Amino acid sequence: MRVHFIAIGGSAMHNLALALHKKGDIVTGSDDEIFDPSKSRLKAKNLLPETYGWFPEKITPQLDAVILGMHAKADNPELLKAKELNLKIYSYPEFLFEQSKNKTRVVIGGSHGKTTITSMILHVMHYHEKEVDYMVGAQLEGFDTMVHLTPDNDFIVLEGDEYLSSPIDRRPKFHLYKPNIALLSGIAWDHINVFPTFDNYVEQFRIFLTEIVNGGAIIYNSEDEIVKQIVEQSTNQIKKYPYQTPHYVVENGETLLDTPEGSMPIEVFGKHNLNNLEGARWVCQLMGVDATHFYDAIATFTGASKRLEKIAETPNTIAYKDFAHSPSKVKATTQAVKNQYPDSKLIACLELHTYSSLNPEFIKEYNGALDAADVAVVFYSPHAVMIKQLEEIKAEQIETAFQRKDLTVFTNPADFKTYLYTHDYDNTTLLLMSSGNYGGLDFDEVKEFIRR
Repeated sequence: MRVHFIAIGGSAMHNLALALHKKGDIVTGSDDEIFDPSKSRLKAKNLLPETYGWFPEKITPQLDAVILGMHAKADNPELLKAKELNLKIYSYPEFLFEQSKNKTRVVIGGSHGKTTITSMILHVMHYHEKEVDYMVGAQLEGFDTMVHLTPDNDFIVLEGDEYLSSPIDRRPKFHLYKPNIALLSGIAWDHINVFPTFDNYVEQFRIFLTEIVNGGAIIYNSEDEIVKQIVEQSTNQIKKYPYQTPHYVVENGETLLDTPEGSMPIEVFGKHNLNNLEGARWVCQLMGVDATHFYDAIATFTGASKRLEKIAETPNTIAYKDFAHSPSKVKATTQAVKNQYPDSKLIACLELHTYSSLNPEFIKEYNGALDAADVAVVFYSPHAVMIKQLEEIKAEQIETAFQRKDLTVFTNPADFKTYLYTHDYDNTTLLLMSSGNYGGLDFDEVKEFIRR
């Protein structure tokens, strides 16, 4: 196939481009800006555009498919040319479905935990040398790309994002995959810029359930009341498998999971991650991996990139960074770290970076999210608020939203950096939560500082 990517530099888009190139397709692409790691990875395969910008002349009748990324606009000149030539234009999820129509599609949905659960499943399959196609939202150890497509593999495992498919297709991505096996991990309001009310957001998950093929299966977290309600109310002709957090204990900073063979030490920790693990176990079971083989493999799983990732450790200090940004995930992550290291002072730092987290109405959802921390810090950039064209937020609003009188709020990256580098970390756990980088914080520098 000859495939052209409009906005090839995105995290998901460039990985799909690399996967198609590896499969033997002829791949081209454009973008108005591309940053690392996308830039370096595309360049290594000679897929990096020679010049940044949009070039309608790249769109020719010889193309078999044009894939449109979210970064592009509806009036993109390459998109307009593709429409003019009546070429087949796909959104990212549409193309993935097209490539997997004859496979068993396993789709992992939910407001949080998607990447971790998908990563766990892929780790188990890789451990047991079971070849599957996949799309996951993080780089995994032992995997070259975040997307893998073949003509032969029977299964494809897809992370089911509820965000929009493309600038011209406003459907959530996970509505397009039509799963044979689906999982729902939890529902907590997010993406307020697209789903302005909680009911509107929940409705997307109801629709997701209707897209499961007849006779398919839904594996669902029965500890989440909203998930439990919408799954049990669904009239779709599907099998329903509830799961709950398995029993575990924490001893001397080590999590021990109860299994039929006895207590087993595992690398991941926190109630939310043990809950994710149980969901992954159910999926693997339906994919033909029994419990014993699942536990053999999952004991070696160290976590998905950027998901509660240990970045530094000394005899009396440990530092983690996590992609957490939604209120429910921030609360779960903070509590998990405190439970794992109860005798250590926990400094939890959160950057408000997404549209939702910077919305004056939505930030009220963060009430209590940092309560488990001994020291709570929030950073946000007024410049980011301005760029996103959102209403101005004042530090006082954030203090009120989190309901912590001792909350420290930073708006200047230099001030936040000074705070980090002048703190005493004796008998301390540092937790850095963000989908951004605190206005330019060098995490490698943080690692070196902690290790001194």
